[in-house]
Amino acid sequence: MARPEADSQQQVVAAPRRVSAGTIATYAIGSLGTGGFATLPGLVLVYFLTDTLGIAALAAGALVTAAKVWDVVIDPVIGAWSDRSLARTGSRRRFMVLGGVLLPVFFLLTFAVPAGLPDVAAGLWVLVAFTATATAFSLFQVPYIALPAELSSSYDERTRLLSVRVVVLTLAILLFGAGGPSLRRLGGDDEHLGYLLMALVAGVVIGLGMLVSSRVAPRRGGSVAPGGVVAPGRGGSVVPGAVRIRDSYRLGFAALRRSRPFRALLGTFGLQALATGMMLAGAQYVATWVLHDEGAVDVLFVALIGPALLFAPVWQAVARRIGKERGFVAASVLFGVAALALTLLAVTPGEWLFVPVGLAGAGYAGMQSLPMAMLPDVITHDARATGADAAGTFGGVWTAGETTGMALGSTALTIVLAVTGYIAWAGTTEVVQPASAVLGIVLAFSVVPAAFLAASLVVFRGYRLRRADADGVADAGSAGALGESAAGAGAGAGTGVSEPPA
Repeated sequence: MARPEADSQQQVVAAPRRVSAGTIATYAIGSLGTGGFATLPGLVLVYFLTDTLGIAALAAGALVTAAKVWDVVIDPVIGAWSDRSLARTGSRRRFMVLGGVLLPVFFLLTFAVPAGLPDVAAGLWVLVAFTATATAFSLFQVPYIALPAELSSSYDERTRLLSVRVVVLTLAILLFGAGGPSLRRLGGDDEHLGYLLMALVAGVVIGLGMLVSSRVAPRRGGSVAPGGVVAPGRGGSVVPGAVRIRDSYRLGFAALRRSRPFRALLGTFGLQALATGMMLAGAQYVATWVLHDEGAVDVLFVALIGPALLFAPVWQAVARRIGKERGFVAASVLFGVAALALTLLAVTPGEWLFVPVGLAGAGYAGMQSLPMAMLPDVITHDARATGADAAGTFGGVWTAGETTGMALGSTALTIVLAVTGYIAWAGTTEVVQPASAVLGIVLAFSVVPAAFLAASLVVFRGYRLRRADADGVADAGSAGALGESAAGAGAGAGTGVSEPPA
C-alpha cells in the first residue's frame, strides 16, 4: 500500500526498541553456518580437485564457478519466494530450516568421490553435489540476510546486531579454516578418508548453526507482512499470491534499478568478495608451495582471525563515531595495504608474512560487519520510499552478488595458476612447481586482490545513505534522491545527499 510521498519524506520515526541480547546471540549463531560454508569450500575445494583428484587448474575453476553460477540463478527466486512466505505465513523460517537440514548431506556427498573414478566422472560428481550444497545454503542465507531489517529499524542497533554476528563469523573462519585442514590430515595417507571426515564434522556443525539461528526469524502468526511483496515494475504494488520464477528476476532487477545505494553497496561488496575469495582459495597454495609447509595454513588463519576478533568491536565504535561508511573505507584501505605488502613473498618468503596477514584480519572485520550493517539501512530506506517489504528480494540479489564475487575469486586464482604453469597432481608422485607458478601464487595472494579492492572503493563512491536517511529523518531532497524510486521501480534521478560522501 503506497503512502503519500510528502508523508514518507517528512516522517520522523519513533525511537526503536533495543534488540535483546538473546536475539542478537541467536541471530549471530547463524554465522557459524555461513562462515563455515564460505570458508571451507573456498579453502579446500579447488585444492581437492587439483591436488587430490588430479583435475587441471582451469577445469577445477570452471567446475566451482559453474556451481556458483547456479547459485546466482536461484538466489533471486529464493528471495522472492521468501518474501511471499513472509506475506502469507508471517515468517521466513521454513526456508532456513530446510537449508540447515539439507546442507550437511550434500556437503558430505561433495567429498565422497569414489576412489579411482576417471577425471571427468569425478569432476561431474563434485559439480552435481556441490551445486546441491550451494542451493541448500541459499535456502538459509537469503532469508538470513533479510532478517536484520525486520529485527530492528535503528541505524546503531543494526550495527550492534551485525558486529556480534561478525565476531561469530570470524570465530567460524578460524574454526573451519584451521580445523578443517586439521581434520583432513587425520586421514593420514588416505586423503579421500581425510576429506570425508572433514566434510562430515563440518557439515553437521554448519547445519546445527543454521537450525539454531532459524529460531530468531520473526513469526507473526500468519498475518500479512507490512507492505507485502513489491510487484515487478511497480514500486509499491503488492503480490498477494504466487510469484512466478520470471517475476522473481523482475523483482530483483527492479530493486537494482530503483535503489542507487543498493547498486553501489552490492558492487562494492561483490568486488571485495572476489578479492577475499581469491586470497582464501590461494592460502593453501601459499602454505604448500611458497612456505613449503602444508600445515602452515592453520597458522595463517590464526594470524588472520585473532586480530579480526579483537577489531570487530573496534569497528562498531568507529561506526558510531564517524559513520559506517567512513569506517568501512578505513577498514578496506587497511586490508588493501596489507595485501599489497604480501608481494614481498616473491623474494623473501618467511614468517614475517603473519604481520601483514594480521593487519588484513583487522581490516577484514570492518569489511564484513559494516556493509552487512548498511544493507538493512538500504532495505528500510527502500521500504519507506515504496511502502513495500522486499527484504527477501534484496537478500536474494545480495547473496547472488556475494556468491558471484567469491566464485570469480576462485576462478581468477585458477586462471593465474594456469597462465603461470601450475602443475596439477593427484598426491601420489613428487611434483616440483616451476618458479613462474610460485610467483603466480604470490601475485594471486597479494597484488591482484589489492587491485580488486581498490576498484571496490571507486564503486563505493556511489553510496550516499547516511544515518539520518536510515533512521527516517531525511529531508525531502535527500529522500527522493537516495531512493530514486518513490515514483516507480525504474525511475528517479535526484542528486541530493544528506551529507558529503565518505
